[in-house]
Amino acid sequence: MRSTLNRATVFALYQLTLFAGILLLPLALVMRKAGITLPVHRAVSRVNETYEEVDTDTAG
Repeated sequence: MRSTLNRATVFALYQLTLFAGILLLPLALVMRKAGITLPVHRAVSRVNETYEEVDTDTAG
C-alpha cells in the first residue's frame, strides 16, 4: 500500500512538473531571446528518473 501511495505521489509530481513546464514555455521563449535559459528540462528529467525508479521498484 505504501509503495502504491509513493508511486502515485511521484507520478502526480511528474505531471505537475510537466504542466509547469508547459505554462512557463512563453516566459522561457522570451528569456531565451534575452540569452537566459530556464532549467525546466533538468527538473522534468529528475522527476522522470525518480518516477521510473519507483515504477520499476513496484513492478517487480
